[in-house]
Amino acid sequence: MSRHHFELLAEDHQFLDDYGCPWETISDGSQWVLLHNFSTQHSGYNHQRVTVAIRLETGYPKTPLDMVYFYPALARKDGKQIGAIQATQPINGKAFQRWSRHRTGTNPWIVGQDNLGTHILLVEDWLRREFEK
Repeated sequence: MSRHHFELLAEDHQFLDDYGCPWETISDGSQWVLLHNFSTQHSGYNHQRVTVAIRLETGYPKTPLDMVYFYPALARKDGKQIGAIQATQPINGKAFQRWSRHRTGTNPWIVGQDNLGTHILLVEDWLRREFEK
């Protein structure tokens, strides 16, 4: 059963409904959006489908979204290490793997343009780019 502990912006709600993954919002120390059955975008990962957690920062949408959290933890099947994934975050009683990924000066958060949907598309890109190294 999906939980909705808080309301999302209308554009975020619509994006998630259109995206097609079951989703929910929970409050667990922070406000989190959980996307279940999320595709990892590449057969080289140890899991093809995971739950993704995104923390809605205080002040969002003016405050940028940052990083992504996966459950279960992802690893590459070829044994190559994924950088900046050592930390975990307890969310809803599970240890989510934190991917420390951030926007850059060439790809900044743009208030009024960026939102939960653009962040999820960036997460997809992070997953794909892991295998371009």
